[in-house]
This record gives sequence, C-alpha cells and structure tokens, in this order.
Amino acid sequence: MNEKILGTEKVSKLFIKYTLPAVISMVLTGSQTLIGGMILGNYVGPNALAAVNIVNPFIQLAMAFSMVIAFGSLSIIGRSLGSKNYEKAQNTFKTAAILIVAFAISYSLLAYVMSEQISRVLGADRTLMVNVTLYLKTFSPFLVFYPLMILTGFSDRIVGKPQLFLYATIATLLLNTSLSYVFVKYLALGIRGAALAMGIANTVGFVVTVRPMFNKKYSVNLFTGCFDKSTIVQMLYNGGSEGIGSASTALAIYLFNLEFMRRIGPSGVAAFTTISFVVQFGVSVIFGIADGVSPVVSYNFGHGQFNRVKEIMRQATMSGFVVGISVFILLITRGQELAGLFAKGDASVINVAASGATIYAFAFLVNSFNIIHSVYFTAIGGAKESALLAMSRGMIWIVLGLQLWPRLFGITGVWLTIPIAEAFTLLLLIYLVKKRPVELLGVQSDQLMTA
Repeated sequence: MNEKILGTEKVSKLFIKYTLPAVISMVLTGSQTLIGGMILGNYVGPNALAAVNIVNPFIQLAMAFSMVIAFGSLSIIGRSLGSKNYEKAQNTFKTAAILIVAFAISYSLLAYVMSEQISRVLGADRTLMVNVTLYLKTFSPFLVFYPLMILTGFSDRIVGKPQLFLYATIATLLLNTSLSYVFVKYLALGIRGAALAMGIANTVGFVVTVRPMFNKKYSVNLFTGCFDKSTIVQMLYNGGSEGIGSASTALAIYLFNLEFMRRIGPSGVAAFTTISFVVQFGVSVIFGIADGVSPVVSYNFGHGQFNRVKEIMRQATMSGFVVGISVFILLITRGQELAGLFAKGDASVINVAASGATIYAFAFLVNSFNIIHSVYFTAIGGAKESALLAMSRGMIWIVLGLQLWPRLFGITGVWLTIPIAEAFTLLLLIYLVKKRPVELLGVQSDQLMTA
C-alpha cells in the first residue's frame, strides 16, 4: 500500500515530499487572506477589514472542531496502519467523516439563523454590525465544506497523496482571488462579495481533496469500515490539543478585538487585522511544516522506528526556526509598508499597525518550536502535552497577559501579550521534552536552548 513508504523511504526525501506540498498549501491559504484583505482594504475600506476580523473567531471555532477530529483521527489512523491494524484505521476514518458532516451542517444552520445575535456576541458595534452580519450570513451556507476539506485533505497525506491538498489550495487561491476582484471591485458587492468568493473557493477545494476517498483500493476510503463509537473518546483526546489551539486562536482574536475596540475603536481593530494577515501567513508556513511531518511521525512511531521520528523532527524544527527568523526580520524592517498594503493611505491605521508589528515580531523567535512540537506530541499520542502547549500559548497567557500588560504599558502592552505568551510556552516545552523518554524525542531540550 502507498502508506508503507512512510516507514521505508529515506527520511530527507519524505520530509521534502510531505512538507513541501503542505507548506505551499499553507502559504497559498495564507495568500488568500492577504489578497482578500488587500482587495477589501483598498476597494471597501478599513471597516470592512475590521468586520472580517470580528467574524474570524466564529470561523476559527469551526476550524477548532475540524482540527480535533482531523488530527485526532489521523493520529489513530497513522499508528494503526503502522501496526497493521487496517480495520481500526478504516473505522476511525468513517467515524470521523460522519462526525464532521453532522457538525458542519449544524454549525452552518446556526450561523445563518442567528447571524445578528452572533455578531453582537463577537463584539460588533453599530458601525460594524451591518457588515459583520452580512458576511456571516453570506458565508454560512459554505461553512459545511470547510471542515470537510480539512479532514479529506489531511487524509490524502496518509494514503500517499499529499499533493492533492496542494492542488486544492491552488484552485482555492485562484478562485478566491479572481472572484473577490470581480465581486468586490466590478460588481460592487462589498463584503458580501468577499464572503461569496471565499465560500465558492472552499467548496471547489473540497471537491479536489475528496477524490481519493472514493477509491476502495486505499486503506482509508468512504465505502469500507463502519461507525465505531469506541474510537470517539480516543479521537477527541488525541486531537483535543489541536482543537484547543484553534479555539485559543478564536479566543485570542476575540479578546484582542474587544481590547482594540475599547482603546482605539474600529481603526484599532483594522490595524490589528492588517498585522494579523501578515502574521497568519508566517504561522501558516510553520504549521505547514508541522502538518507535513505529522503522518510520517505517527506512522513511524506506531512502527517503533524512533530514530526516523527523531530525524524527521530535527529537520522540521530547524526549518521552522529559519522561517520564524525570516518573518521576524520582515516585520521589524517592513512593518509600515506591509500595513500600507491593506489600509490604502489611512495614516491612523498604518501607524498603529507598524508600531505593533515591531513588537509582535519577537513572537517568531520562539513560536516555531511551540507549534511544531505541539503537533509532534499529537502525532505520537501525547495529547496531554500537546494540549498544555496549545493552552499555554493561545489561552492562559493571552487571558492573563491582556489583564496585566496593558495596565502597565498601555497599547504597547496589548501587542506584548503574544510574544510573552510564546516565551513562557517555550519554557513549558523544554520541561515537557525533558520528561519524555530519550528515544521518543524529536529534538533534545539542549538543542532547543542552543537554537
């Protein structure tokens, strides 16, 4: 079977084969956000950017559940295939697919029926309410396809088809960009056009990723296996850390939106949004590296080939560190120019965003270690460690930081919250790495501290 190459092919070759499509996919996904933001910022205005960021936590929650099921199931599937338990692998996939479909349909209906109530909870004021509600209601019918694209796209990797998720993101990027330009600029549909473009593009992406799942020759497909409720608890436990990570992202964006709205108003949210676009792009590359090596790690861990696990993680960690340094330099030296791409000459937004970028940049000196090892622990079944890392960097220190640092340093303290959260999380990571048996470690704690 195709998945056997995960345990036999040269590690360096596997690293390129699996991480390159994943990274490019994540870069293209991040590019959608960047390009969509530029189109909205230049043809609609900063309030449209702010409205999209207000909606973002709600969409992130959908991603959170999808990540729980996708990563939780793939961790089980990878280890099951490595130990030749093909029945459990197939049953786990079938169960995950059913859960995703049930959730996605329910979530889409909730977004459509209760769009105004959700907008208020998300923090939209009277200035932003119309745009937030309109975006949410327009995008809601398409929400069902986004979680399904995540599950099938990640499952493609486990059956030896990592390039399909890349093809899907290429199609999604091209469609989203072209449709956004047409809908927003030429048809003057404003924020509704942006939501339509994103929804249609994600639907096409799902059509691309689901294709191998219709082929019975693969050990993971839609036709064989059965719903196995006994795998649900293990699935939720294994994937809980990734869900916590996405839920934490939603919470962080929500809290930052409220803080900037309170201190500056919609222009503050718009400034935060411009930097978020750039930051999300950099984080997407690091996540691409982590996601790419995840099936390789889980398969070889299940097969007992710990030296291969260690080597693939060494390559992933060093690659992620290089990406982090590159984003750090970019934000420090080009923050104002980057903000100007979205704000169309709005000096108040550009100045706030540029000053924030030089502070936020320091998070990238350490966040690659935290992100990659959170996914690593999930891949080997270390859900507790992964959950602790996700909660530390995305929830605990964000909530505490926003209560403390702004009181001491004002608006600078708001921007400082994330770099400080990443630094404390790195300390936790070093502690967790020391606790694991040596033969299971991807990177030793002394290597982390040296890097």
